[in-house]
Amino acid sequence: MASLYKDRRGLSQVVTTLILLMVSVLLAGVVTYLATNIVMTRTQQEEVRLSKQHIWVNSTGAVGAFMLQNLGGRDVLVDKIEVRGVTSSWSNIYYYRAPSGTTITADLNVTSYDRLTGSNVTIDGKTYSQASDDLSVISGGVLLFYIKGPDNINLNDVGMTVSIAAYTINGPYIVECNVGSANR
Repeated sequence: MASLYKDRRGLSQVVTTLILLMVSVLLAGVVTYLATNIVMTRTQQEEVRLSKQHIWVNSTGAVGAFMLQNLGGRDVLVDKIEVRGVTSSWSNIYYYRAPSGTTITADLNVTSYDRLTGSNVTIDGKTYSQASDDLSVISGGVLLFYIKGPDNINLNDVGMTVSIAAYTINGPYIVECNVGSANR
């Protein structure tokens, strides 16, 4: 019986170790690929675009305006708006929630500072509501904003470039524009 096993040879220790390492690396790669695939297909990304940005100023004050589009696959919450790094109070922000499927092609128009009063304001046939708290935007939704009297904009800023930022849970979305004269 002993002579039967003497003629048989097994794999060397080096080859056995290499095979075990290769199998474990391949299994780890497959598990990583599957986990990444599951997470990425079930997680929808946030994508917000700011456009049509303007800031106008005259002797009675300044007005800012911009359009926010939620292009991502999930709803977002706008929790702060800043102009040139200064947070605007919700009571100075007016918004219009465009109906689903509406495309906004017209630019936002210069609006006098004095016109933005009360809880509802009509501008270009759209009724803007005064904000009181964070604003939600559905996936594919559009909000138009007017900002009454950004604190740090005055007549000396005409022609200067300033930033407008809308903050969500994932961070700021920032655009820049030149301050224009509201005297047209």
